[in-house]
Amino acid sequence: KVTVSVLYWCCGTMAKAQEPYFDCIKRTLHAAICVTNFPSPAVERHNKPEVEMKTTPELLGNPILICRDDCERTLIEPSVNSVRVSMCFRMGDATAHIIGEKYVGFLEKRAGAFHILRRKPVEGYDISFLITNDEAETMHKHKMADFIVELITHIEKDISEMKTMINGRAHNVAVEWFNACP
Repeated sequence: KVTVSVLYWCCGTMAKAQEPYFDCIKRTLHAAICVTNFPSPAVERHNKPEVEMKTTPELLGNPILICRDDCERTLIEPSVNSVRVSMCFRMGDATAHIIGEKYVGFLEKRAGAFHILRRKPVEGYDISFLITNDEAETMHKHKMADFIVELITHIEKDISEMKTMINGRAHNVAVEWFNACP
């Protein structure tokens, strides 16, 4: 029981340490989600996300890279009618990396339910979101930014909890195995 209380204390401290990073992401997203309905200059009667199409460089904003360290970074790519947010989060060892890939893959398969989650992340990132003018008009902008930050904090927390559970199970199996050996 002491281990569990120490674990919660450590997770709480980690969340406090990451608070400025997530606050910076949230504030930048609030500023970046100022997209408007802008028809595609290449295809008539279509409204394609310019951040994905990249047909006209004048319609793209400057990409914003927010880094906490080499492993934890967020890329926000604004354009006139869409914003793409790509995140890479820290996965310390092979176990956390496998859990993270499976967890994010599970979410990406259900991307339709999240509306702004992309099915495939941008190269070099773990998860990506695409906010178009349709989402910006129908949803609250500040709630979208809060959702993205909240989802990432929960993903990191869940990965940490799953890794702790796996290590606990491995410990129990090893104890049982050594007890069974004469």
